[in-house]
Amino acid sequence: MITETDDLRFLRMAFDVARKARDGGDHPFGSILVDETGTVLMEQGNGYSAEGCDMTAHAERLLASRASKAYGAERLRQCTLYSSAEPCAMCSGAIYWSGIGRVVYGQSEKDLKDMTGNHAENPTLDLPCRTVFAAGQQPVDVVGPLLEQEAAALQAEFWAAHGS
Repeated sequence: MITETDDLRFLRMAFDVARKARDGGDHPFGSILVDETGTVLMEQGNGYSAEGCDMTAHAERLLASRASKAYGAERLRQCTLYSSAEPCAMCSGAIYWSGIGRVVYGQSEKDLKDMTGNHAENPTLDLPCRTVFAAGQQPVDVVGPLLEQEAAALQAEFWAAHGS
């Protein structure tokens, strides 16, 4: 059983993945997938640069695609995706279609949009993941934003250095 304390610990692990992505020259977004027993199944950093400037290579979308192939929807309904920032509409769709049953995130899309503005590499779409999930037929539980200041600090440092 995942507790609130576990949520904070796993969310900070997603922040670590975001730092690794940043340190590797990519955008500072990270996600991890955890099963109902607390086992980390996979992690994924942002792949914008690593995937040849692919604007769709968000950490959450890449993780949802990998998880769907590896585990299938039935198992994923019991899993939680932890993300350094709120999944955008595209990533929320991928999470929904993969069958992942729970999402915990740090910084909100609205806060990220306010921080980065209309940056060419991050034209943030401020559409809450809860709104996307609510349009579906399968429930996705959402917790967040959590640890907002820590999550926002990851982004502020990066975008300030990249002309935001």
